[in-house]
Amino acid sequence: MAERSYPTYKCWDIQGKGWTSSSGAVELRFEQKRQYWEEALGQEGAREAQGQPTLPPDLARLLAELGALVRRDLQKVQREVHPAYAAAGFPAWEAYLRAFHGAVAGRLQELAHDARGCEQLYVLLDWAANVYSSPDFLGSQDQALPSEPLPPLLAPDVWARLEDDYTSFLETKIESCFDGILQLEQSRWAAAEAPEELRGLYHTPLSFDVCMLVAEHVKAAGAISAKLEATTLGICARALGLFLHRFEKAFLESRAVTEPNLCASINACEELRTHLLAKFPESFGELEKALGAATRAFQKQLLQGLQGAVQLLFRALCTKAWLTQDLLQPLMDKVVAFSGLLEHMAPPLAQETLQQVHRYVVREYLAQALRPRERLRGVDRWSGSQKMGLEVQAISSTFQGLGSQATWLGQAIPCVADILGETHKDDIRRHLETLIRSYPDIRRDHVLAILALHRMGCRRNQHFLLHAQAVLRAAAKAGRSGAAGGRVLLEEIKLGTCVDVLVTCI
Repeated sequence: MAERSYPTYKCWDIQGKGWTSSSGAVELRFEQKRQYWEEALGQEGAREAQGQPTLPPDLARLLAELGALVRRDLQKVQREVHPAYAAAGFPAWEAYLRAFHGAVAGRLQELAHDARGCEQLYVLLDWAANVYSSPDFLGSQDQALPSEPLPPLLAPDVWARLEDDYTSFLETKIESCFDGILQLEQSRWAAAEAPEELRGLYHTPLSFDVCMLVAEHVKAAGAISAKLEATTLGICARALGLFLHRFEKAFLESRAVTEPNLCASINACEELRTHLLAKFPESFGELEKALGAATRAFQKQLLQGLQGAVQLLFRALCTKAWLTQDLLQPLMDKVVAFSGLLEHMAPPLAQETLQQVHRYVVREYLAQALRPRERLRGVDRWSGSQKMGLEVQAISSTFQGLGSQATWLGQAIPCVADILGETHKDDIRRHLETLIRSYPDIRRDHVLAILALHRMGCRRNQHFLLHAQAVLRAAAKAGRSGAAGGRVLLEEIKLGTCVDVLVTCI
């Protein structure tokens, strides 16, 4: 029986020179030479891996060239080699495919061993996960991948080491990026640049820079593996938490602490909360504390400016001169002027800040009433009660007009005013009960200070005090003691030695 004649074909020079022609017909008996041919292909793949140079600076370019060479030569195998042996049942396509895969895997293992730095490590991971592993890289429209899966391009331990090395470099890189963002903000502060307005709100590029930084690194990591994405999210969350503390400290110590800049920084915190916490709630959940702390620090600084401007105006209230003058209006004018700033603040925080201003005004008004610089007696006490009633209406109307939703503050001043002007002593008990039930953070000292406004004598004061303490105990037993729902008002009013004297008398 005559020997089968096989056509001339080109074989791949795996040293990197491309295709070379074989001279003459290759006359090999299929049954006798199959194993020899497959082994030869594997040996050529090993020689190719040994012949490549060490890791070049432009790793991406090398991998791109390697990928182009592999795809080009496999296409020639598909067009010229495979059809010649398909009729004889010789798996030329699969044999070449496995040989090429082994050669590429060996070379990539060497590159992985020498890879250094965040960029080179990512290039290797990305090429292996997304470029080489794409459906159309080794396969084709006519020739699918072999039924038996190819071995991993990178051994599992090598892949794990690459990911670990990459995350170590990435941690340092992200910290450096946050350093750069802080330096940009500091340069803007030094230049005394006013914040821009975006959709009517004061804006700083800080939140955009941070969100872009996180999004880019998380997207890049997610393209490699879900595990690397989760690790990158954790790195970003930890780095951002540290950054927020540094940013808060640097900003408050700078000369850029102006009302517009404070508003812009508050808005930046809200934007980070809206974008990062909403998109990555599990990874950035702990960041809520850091964002809340920074926001409160900026709000506190903002409110201190208003407090410094109106503190002296409060001292004129609840005096004899106050009975015949409108001393509240200048104070409320400053509050209204301050509220204009809140129009440039993100709505949730603008409302929160407005409610803090509302609470501050009510609290300071009560503080002046409970620590009067001049005691009101007789007709003056009744007139003071009436004036307090009118002024609380003005306060409530003003804040309602500004949009404050802190309606819970509305009962405090009227209760004190009613007690101050009450002519029926027994009705004082009812007013005290209303006050205690509305504001569970009230304490015995506050009750004593309120009773002292009426000058009813030690015996009657003791009677009301005992009743008030019974109501306080009942509220505590019912679980209503302290600041209900985080609402604090009277607890923050510190009383002086006048109450101690009253306690001694009672």
